[in-house]
Amino acid sequence: PEIIEREGDTVVREGCMSVPEYTGNVNRAEQIVVQFLDQNGALQVLRADGFEAIAIQHELDHLDGYLFLDRVSSLKTDLFRRKQK
Repeated sequence: PEIIEREGDTVVREGCMSVPEYTGNVNRAEQIVVQFLDQNGALQVLRADGFEAIAIQHELDHLDGYLFLDRVSSLKTDLFRRKQK
């Protein structure tokens, strides 16, 4: 999959099961257009916004070897330890 268009800019608090003890502020596009091959090998194009766009960007980062920690602007001010229950 590849993001071929990005629009807007937002900072969101993200977490991940790969790093369950932390969340962090991450800069993401508000709207995206992504192209990919479906299970039959046919090219598909999907427009997404809001939470769906953010989730797609997060998961595509995993495919490229990144965690949300790699997108946090400042580990000192934008990374937060989750509260223990």
